[in-house]
Amino acid sequence: MTMIIAVTACPSGVAHTYMAAEALESAAKAKGWQVKVETQGSIGQENTLTAEDVAAADLVILTKDIGIKFEERFQGKTVVRVNISDAVKRADAIMNKIDAHLNPTA
Repeated sequence: MTMIIAVTACPSGVAHTYMAAEALESAAKAKGWQVKVETQGSIGQENTLTAEDVAAADLVILTKDIGIKFEERFQGKTVVRVNISDAVKRADAIMNKIDAHLNPTA
């Protein structure tokens, strides 16, 4: 089963951080994938990704509007960077592109 992990963060660290996390989770689950999203909001890190989560992940999604803390833990993984607004509004399209990347047709 495909495992996607993500970290969302926005400059103000409030609504968009959590809206993006919810949208990405929902879109990944709609594909039948396992998903875990860490948020780095105004109250700090929540739902922190473990070393096991990172090791099991097929792909990492990071929002790029603000620096992600501890990004070095994803070294060696396929990383997709998206705008926070795209994660909120276009999560399904993002997952479709990831699906095409993970499962190319011959």
